[in-house]
Amino acid sequence: MELSTKKDLKISLFVGIAAGILLLPTLNNLGVKLNLSTAVLSVIGLTFFTPFGYLTAYWLSSWFSWIIQFVKFGISGGLSAMVDFGVLNLLIYLFGISAGIWYSVFKSISFLFGVTNSYLWNKNWTFKTNNDGQSSGEPVKFFLLSVISFVINVGIASFIVNVIGAPAGIKAELWANVGAALAAIIVLFWNFIWMKFIVFKR
Repeated sequence: MELSTKKDLKISLFVGIAAGILLLPTLNNLGVKLNLSTAVLSVIGLTFFTPFGYLTAYWLSSWFSWIIQFVKFGISGGLSAMVDFGVLNLLIYLFGISAGIWYSVFKSISFLFGVTNSYLWNKNWTFKTNNDGQSSGEPVKFFLLSVISFVINVGIASFIVNVIGAPAGIKAELWANVGAALAAIIVLFWNFIWMKFIVFKR
């Protein structure tokens, strides 16, 4: 195994640990009874899941050369999603608000945290651009992507939460996370294509 591959494996392990920790506020809002064993299992689960995903991509890369980059994008995107969800659920927990205009405000704040994390990881790990980004217009392109993704992400999440509303019997906190999850899934492939072929194009 190459040195760069071993480094990527260690990075994916770190991402798993960080994502597992960031998952805890979300689990708390979803009504999962958090104790030491539950918290440890959540962290350990994601800690082993991310390197396993990377190793699977490494094996498949013999047939599909692009798959490692896509999986790295998925791993860094998963961490960005956990940052987004972690901040969102922390704000919901602190203020006790999970719908209405303040949900949209919370979702906007959490999205900004997530998208900042996304830029740093995709520039320095997934797509590995070595320039400062100024000459290729990376910041401007990424800003444009972020604005479009912001509108799609927050718009879809807010529509699901505030217009459709939680079905009978489903807690508002759970529905808030359903809205955020569906929005994140919808923008996933759009973001990968935009970043690979426009923002971080070599």
